[in-house]
Amino acid sequence: MKTLYIECNMGAAGDMLMAALYELLEDKEGFLRTMNGLGLPRVRLEAREAATCGIAGTHMAVTVDGLEEDDHHHGHGHCHDHDHHDHDNHSYDHDHHHEHCHEHDHHHDHDHEHDRDHGHHHASPGHIAALIDGLALPDSVKAHARGVYDAIAAAEAKAHGCPVGEVHYHEVGGLDAVADVTGVCLALSLLGPERIVVSPVHVGSGTVRCAHGVMPVPAPATANLLTGVPVYGGEVRGELCTPTGAALLTHFADSFGPMPAMQVKQVGVGVGTRQFDRANCVRAFWGESAGAANGEITELLCNIDDMTPEALSFAAARLLELGALDVYVQPGTMKKGRPGWVLTVLCAPEREGELARHVLEQTSTNGLRARRCGKYFLTPGASAVDTPWGKIGVKTAEGFGLRRAKPEYGDVAAAAQRAGVPFSTVWEGTLARMKEGE
Repeated sequence: MKTLYIECNMGAAGDMLMAALYELLEDKEGFLRTMNGLGLPRVRLEAREAATCGIAGTHMAVTVDGLEEDDHHHGHGHCHDHDHHDHDNHSYDHDHHHEHCHEHDHHHDHDHEHDRDHGHHHASPGHIAALIDGLALPDSVKAHARGVYDAIAAAEAKAHGCPVGEVHYHEVGGLDAVADVTGVCLALSLLGPERIVVSPVHVGSGTVRCAHGVMPVPAPATANLLTGVPVYGGEVRGELCTPTGAALLTHFADSFGPMPAMQVKQVGVGVGTRQFDRANCVRAFWGESAGAANGEITELLCNIDDMTPEALSFAAARLLELGALDVYVQPGTMKKGRPGWVLTVLCAPEREGELARHVLEQTSTNGLRARRCGKYFLTPGASAVDTPWGKIGVKTAEGFGLRRAKPEYGDVAAAAQRAGVPFSTVWEGTLARMKEGE
């Protein structure tokens, strides 16, 4: 299985991720030609040789009108995406005054008079989506890029307590930030990994000065994006994982954890521009993992012999509502020959304690067993096809060299009911349209 492992020992930023993936590509020049011909006005990418603590790698310089962020020579210190220029303490003052909900991103720390020079504007999610839609990229790449921006908008809206529609990007709406996001999406499309695993993410420590004041690290939007992800701080002061980096990692990762057993063929190194007493880089390991589990799952089990079938059915339904991935009951023979049930609840490992409490709450058991298992699964996806009965959703699943697709049951049932035709007519007709599109 083609496996990509991303090591985030110094967090992650969009340009560093792109540089690491760029080193893995067979046609590096073709990638740069595509990126420089996207249609992003005044934007140019240049892959530059770089090193950090003696480790050779690539710095992906994204310039607008010939200027990269370091060319402004401003102090760095408010929360936004960057190339790790703010890993140390932030004590700089800034002249930004933003009166409405928006995102800070991509290592910009200059006053508003620089905005017109560097392609910045207070872009809304709709503006960014329209910009991405107009780029010379495959539809699948543009869809991933829009998804990354949607995640940032949702995280920022939650952080500021405003509707997503009122979010206005600042730096994350800059042309260079759009290049970072689309560049990572394009590189991953060209690589075509079947499995992406990301290490626990180093977020840094301390505080950063934002337009809204001094904030803790990770900044609120980044923290929202990394919910459910294993993260850690440390002695390195500053914001190591940016909102863009967090959004890209969580959008594409199949799982987070240690490096899986894999035969490594290449290692890509994306280097930040600032030097520290440790390597300031993102590393991407590319190789094969043969038959390795691509996730983990927790099983919670208990034996029950004193609940009615109706009560147990209610408990199973409630556990699903409370976040269980699956719940099922098997008959069994308990102590003294009593008939009973074995209840199994599947959940994400990080929710084990929460679901265990719900099982104790919703059933009559006084105890349960928990065991973590390796999980093999095909990566889910979705698409749609046009049929005589309207657009029908399609569920897809890919991985391990396999691909499956089937019509969405709810869409088929609704279409059949509207048209007054049998379910099988719509189902088989949708399958035929899917085959035509292969």
